[in-house]
Amino acid sequence: MVRTGPAAAILAAMLFGVGTPLAKLLVHDLSPWMLAGLLYLGSGLGLGLVRLARALAGRGAGRERGIHGAEWLWLTAAVAAGGVAGPVLLMYGLTAAPASAASLLLNLEGVFTALLAWFAFKEGVDRRLVTGMAAIVAGAVVLSLSGDMGSGSTGRGSMDIAAGWGAAAVAAACLMWAVDNNLTRKVSLANPVDIAIIKGLVAGSVNVGIAATLGSAMPAAPAVAAAMLVGLSGYGISLVLFVVALRQIGTARTGAYFSTAPFVGGAASLVIFGEPVTFGLVAAAVLMGFGVWLHLTEDHDHEHEHDEIEHDHPHVHDEHHQHHHDGPVREPHTHRHRHGRLRHRHPHFPDAHHAHTH
Repeated sequence: MVRTGPAAAILAAMLFGVGTPLAKLLVHDLSPWMLAGLLYLGSGLGLGLVRLARALAGRGAGRERGIHGAEWLWLTAAVAAGGVAGPVLLMYGLTAAPASAASLLLNLEGVFTALLAWFAFKEGVDRRLVTGMAAIVAGAVVLSLSGDMGSGSTGRGSMDIAAGWGAAAVAAACLMWAVDNNLTRKVSLANPVDIAIIKGLVAGSVNVGIAATLGSAMPAAPAVAAAMLVGLSGYGISLVLFVVALRQIGTARTGAYFSTAPFVGGAASLVIFGEPVTFGLVAAAVLMGFGVWLHLTEDHDHEHEHDEIEHDHPHVHDEHHQHHHDGPVREPHTHRHRHGRLRHRHPHFPDAHHAHTH
């Protein structure tokens, strides 16, 4: 868990970051809202086909569990905040203009995500984590101010700040995505592919509907296919990895790693568009690298107590899962199980078993 959580978050950021310059190649042929909708729909439909193929082949049975009970309420609220309210607020807050100004405000998503996780959802935090988050956000700010973000769309709207109310709307959109991230953490024990499918289909339908209302026509088949392929990678697979990271290392840490996506997009632009290496890109790399290093070398180790709990999630038989099966089982596997009270000490992250306060 200590290794795979950060790796999943960083890979999610890489896929999403690379999707930005790829989307820039498409934005000239598509309206921003239509592009956003096709990116989301590509993720939902693509992952849905993968899910169906695996089910028909009998693969993955018993490894993940479905969404059930109150989790549907958390997921509904997350989709409403991040897939509906966020894009609508951004539509009213942004118009076509320099990407750097909008990108600077969009960096608030990572900040809001961490702040909500720390103060509203009571995730553990220390000075090292705060310093690392600040360094990563500072790198994104440097990248934005230097103009190295490019002028393309990331699927969340066109890029310019209209006026004071526009800036407030962009900030509110970032807050909605932060709420989305923290609420998705509440359902992260469920199958991440199912979560990504639902989010992609709902957000895609909303954005395509907005595009049609604004008069955008459905583009030609090659453009639709290209946008959906980019969406499958940058929004679908990326979101699956993001949920896996939420499950294993918590919201604030996942959000911090994911904040490196602008740098990945800037670096990818060097290859795709032949853009020059700039001081802003190098400075951002140093700041973000320092922040990621602080998080990767975190040693959160103290004596803590586990209360009795009964839940259902994918697991292996480790020190937290010592229960009996009547026959042989394959790991990881999922079923409802009970944890007894336990007090011990070991390195850990704020996952489902370590949601204690400090």
